[in-house]
Amino acid sequence: GTAAAHRHPLCIDGHQPAPIPLLTSPGDHAARERSPPPTTPSFLSSSFPSSGAGPAAAMGMVRAASFLLLLALLAAADARRQKGGETACDKGWECSGSRFCCNETITDYFKAYQFEELFAKRNSSLAHATGFWDYQAFITAAALFEPRGFGTTGGREMSMKEVAAFLGHVGAKTSCGYSLADGGSLAWGLCYNHEMSPSQSYCDDSNELYRCAEGVEYYGRGTLPVYWNYNYGIMGKGIKQDLLNHPELLEQNATLAFEAAIWRWMTPMKRKQPSAHDAFVGNWKPTKKDTLSKRYPGFGATMNILYGDAICGKGSIDNMNGIISHYQHYLDLMGVGAQHSGDNLDCADQVPFNPSSKSPDS
Repeated sequence: GTAAAHRHPLCIDGHQPAPIPLLTSPGDHAARERSPPPTTPSFLSSSFPSSGAGPAAAMGMVRAASFLLLLALLAAADARRQKGGETACDKGWECSGSRFCCNETITDYFKAYQFEELFAKRNSSLAHATGFWDYQAFITAAALFEPRGFGTTGGREMSMKEVAAFLGHVGAKTSCGYSLADGGSLAWGLCYNHEMSPSQSYCDDSNELYRCAEGVEYYGRGTLPVYWNYNYGIMGKGIKQDLLNHPELLEQNATLAFEAAIWRWMTPMKRKQPSAHDAFVGNWKPTKKDTLSKRYPGFGATMNILYGDAICGKGSIDNMNGIISHYQHYLDLMGVGAQHSGDNLDCADQVPFNPSSKSPDS
């Protein structure tokens, strides 16, 4: 009779998620290059006029030098704001030092009340992470990626669509909703922050780069649930947290959980493959192989990148349609409208970017 009883959380069709292909070892994507400090203007090394030139002349020279110094400092500051030939903007704590910050930031168009509408039942007595998730955790994490274009690419509509797309994945993967649930099946996103009844520890002993820590279990945790030791290791390296030894951080700290998920959204799995972000906002240009595989920019490609053949290439299945429904529902709630979902909405016929390996018992 409860929402949780109708659905096994953080699983696909009730089955344990298969290992996903290894992510490539990421660099520090969050770090931004800093320009060197401006060099000292050459005129500062010149001597000031001697006292023999007279006080008025000396004062005039000082004023001229001060004016030139001011111009030089302004020019240096402007040069520091140049990045790739485009002017960077600063908008305080949320976005600075990037051309993307010249666009609207997420708090300009996505407010706390809208977060409450999207995840209306997350603090219900029937939810399993009551009091854990909130707007501030999402915004704090998002601010780390807004200078890279998360929610700040293109105009307002594209930015809002990306936030709705990302949160649509989050809502679908953490939902305990069902068709007859109070508020409907789409109101129960962020119901969970971890897998409730894991049947295994998700430790891959064959991975030597990210060895399992003794006594640690790597079941699903977070907003885009992370499974398996190697994925915790790679994601921890990406966000500079020791998730390999402390995967529990993703069910203890909502901001870190959102940060890990946005990092995953912004990071390609392999070289020469797009991130979900790039596939969604149109930065990615498909190759001939991609077009032959029916992979095109749009929301469908984000599912392919994040879930591969667990969701895609299987026709019009419920799990895929559920993710799309969350995305479109959130577009409506945010005032964009489901009619602006974009082209290539599903991945029913797409060939997976990274087919999963089939184990003997899968």
